[in-house]
Amino acid sequence: MRRSINSALGLAIAMASTGCSSLHQNSLQHASEASGAATIKSIEFSGTGRWYQFGQAPNPDLPWPPFDVKAYTADINYDTASARVQIARAQVIEPGRTRPAPVEQKVDQYISGTSAWNVATTGNATPSAQPASVDERTAEIWSSPQGFLKAALANQAKSKDIDNGTEVSFSIGGKYRYVGTLNTKNQLTKVQTWIDNPVLGDTLVETQYSDYKEFDGGQFPGHIIRTQGGYPVLDINVSAVKANPAVNIAIPQEASKPPTTVVAASKLADGVYYLTGGSHHSVAIEQKDHIVLVEAPLNEERSLAIIAKLKETIPNKPIKYLINTHAHFDHSGGLRTFVDAGATIVTHQPNQAYYQKVWDAPHTINPDRLAKSKKSAHFESFTGKQILSDGKRNIEIHSIAGNSHNDAFVLVYLPSEKILVEADAYTPLAANAPAPTSVNPYSANLYENIQKLKLNVGQIAALHGPRIATLADLRSAIGITKASR
Repeated sequence: MRRSINSALGLAIAMASTGCSSLHQNSLQHASEASGAATIKSIEFSGTGRWYQFGQAPNPDLPWPPFDVKAYTADINYDTASARVQIARAQVIEPGRTRPAPVEQKVDQYISGTSAWNVATTGNATPSAQPASVDERTAEIWSSPQGFLKAALANQAKSKDIDNGTEVSFSIGGKYRYVGTLNTKNQLTKVQTWIDNPVLGDTLVETQYSDYKEFDGGQFPGHIIRTQGGYPVLDINVSAVKANPAVNIAIPQEASKPPTTVVAASKLADGVYYLTGGSHHSVAIEQKDHIVLVEAPLNEERSLAIIAKLKETIPNKPIKYLINTHAHFDHSGGLRTFVDAGATIVTHQPNQAYYQKVWDAPHTINPDRLAKSKKSAHFESFTGKQILSDGKRNIEIHSIAGNSHNDAFVLVYLPSEKILVEADAYTPLAANAPAPTSVNPYSANLYENIQKLKLNVGQIAALHGPRIATLADLRSAIGITKASR
């Protein structure tokens, strides 16, 4: 679908540039002329400010966490619907929260047509496909000032007078809707569009533009604020703009391959399986007449693959409980699939109200199974400690107290098997990787919780990372050479 949308849009833009814009109101044409949209086929803008990590709020009621941006550069080619964004950023240490020492992160992100990918700026520079980012990055192209005006002219935009300006709206491919506001100077001041998110459903992405300045190709805003899911994701003061730079983005082979979801199951103990095959893992625990699954990460595709693997690994037993470690989107994006499959969601108490609220939002852009079945979610939420038992095997769920990564955060412990399951508090490194140069406070806090809870840990099944770890590995990672007594 996206490929046909992009092809149609490219053709329509070519038509608009040769005279189709006469169908639209004068304000849209004047705005296009003022911005230089008709002659600008590519653009580069750069600046500094803040970036915010979408979907990673440390509490369901808080904004996305901020990063200081010392360099931001976006290159966009409108003819090929492609872009590159480079960011140098470091996380802001917020009052009252202990976080790992901020280090500079350099980000190199790409989109071209229906392919999105990242390139690492250190070490292995092999492109990594980012299929889940296609819609978001495409929206950034057509929400940019020149991009919006080009797309409006190409997609038979409708205009209407509003207070102090004009509202311009159109759809791309009948699926993606854009609404923009032009002020009395015919400058684009706001763009709203909606993209799909596995947790939030139809998610508003709103970009505000102000402080317009002249540059060699037209006008461009000096200040850009973008919000997503109700909170800021970008706040940039623009310092430089270039019209028609060379932006030639070739799609690497790694990014052009169709996405695949693979789940591998390895046995940790009788009836306990480690489900891997990507960046995020799960753990399945067999009980007398059902399965308890720890974590449903990423999206519906991953959840469906897990369900299929469990039918092979533990046949003829339903998944009765889904234990969710925390509400970060990469760890909760597949939950709705298990609601549809009939599982009860077991989560820390503050998360229940959040999920009930956001899951009521429309899922019309990319309806998932729950949107189609309209089943009600069932929860078993708790604070402190919860035990799931079939009379033979106990599964303990404990709050991780005082961890700044997330305020509603849990670990899972199997006392008979001495297996600890956790996400994000500790991620084991590869066996031969050099030791960390500083202590991760999340990992130190996890160890403190293990000690306070008096858990006898043999294996740590981390839900990120390349391997199963031990308590000795955790102690080594936080600089403790001897076990506490």
